[in-house]
Amino acid sequence: MPKVSEEDLEIIQMTLSEATEAFGDLVDKYQGRLYNSIVQVFGHRDAEDITQDAFVKAFQNLDSFLGNSSFYTWLYRIAFNTAVSHFRKKRPIKSIEELQEAIGDHLANESNPPDELMERKERDEHIQRSLDFLKEEHKTILILREVERMSYETLADLFAVPVGTIRSRLYRARMALREATSRYFDAESP
Repeated sequence: MPKVSEEDLEIIQMTLSEATEAFGDLVDKYQGRLYNSIVQVFGHRDAEDITQDAFVKAFQNLDSFLGNSSFYTWLYRIAFNTAVSHFRKKRPIKSIEELQEAIGDHLANESNPPDELMERKERDEHIQRSLDFLKEEHKTILILREVERMSYETLADLFAVPVGTIRSRLYRARMALREATSRYFDAESP
């Protein structure tokens, strides 16, 4: 399980001892990574607000950070909970256009031939739609492991469960994605 780095611990101690501007160093260090993680799990929609809210909550609750995990893992847990609360209050994405707006169109690359771009875009849309069939828990753990490349230990710390439980949840999530994908592709077949 990753522990807090000496550098982060020093910044946290400085912040707690009334040098609150030191917290800006943690923001600078982790803001981009946290924003990208939020985008990967929840899409672009409101990711900037969620990231900012997570840092505000982390600052307000910094005295509760025990150092049992890395600062980023603790911060990510705050951001994840913030995002879940945020999206429970909002209406779900209903159209493909809204989905594309939310996740962005990262496929435009002029070095690829148009037919390859179209195939990749279709495959990405199929996978995104298949992910939408999954429970939030399955979708989240798949993205954190496969896209964010979080270790099993970090995931276990993040979700406060044993590593074996993470492995089990990942297996179930992969099976659910496989089933959703085959269901989706079967429905698409003429």
